[in-house]
Amino acid sequence: MTDPRDLVVAITGASGSVLGVRILELLAELPDVTTHLVLTSGGKATMALELPGGVERVEELADHVYRARDTGCRLASGSFRTAGMIIAPCSIKTLSAVANSFSSNLVTRAADVTLKERRPLLLALRETPLHAGHLRMAADLSALGAIIYPPVPAFYLKPESVEQLVDDLAARILDQFDIDVTHMRRWDG
Repeated sequence: MTDPRDLVVAITGASGSVLGVRILELLAELPDVTTHLVLTSGGKATMALELPGGVERVEELADHVYRARDTGCRLASGSFRTAGMIIAPCSIKTLSAVANSFSSNLVTRAADVTLKERRPLLLALRETPLHAGHLRMAADLSALGAIIYPPVPAFYLKPESVEQLVDDLAARILDQFDIDVTHMRRWDG
């Protein structure tokens, strides 16, 4: 990466907000990446249950923070160029809205803009089990160019902690945007 890059990160109400937070932490270490954070109300509620430190600490990790209701901000326009968007974790509600072009909040509007502008969109889908409707929507989004990325850990790396699992997942997600972080443990079999 030689040019400054703007990357949108959204955290929705699915369990696993630690993944979105870790992505922000890793990106905060990179001077050539500017982060744009959108937290849904469900994301904030889940974060309060799962993580210490509160929403304020997470918002401090991002360069820019937007309200989920602010569908008139720059992230809602294709003229604002970004390197793409990560939704981590991504709830089924958000997957459904994006798959059906239902832009009811900034997360789903920004995702729709990302798709229409042919930029990378990654959804770290956090739901299990998946029924046929979930799978159809995920397949539809994949056909539109989205990356459906269930956060499945790589156990062959023999992680010694949950933190290592999260680090590996976050680094692998950033790999999808050609962002290399030093925390990535790669297989060298």
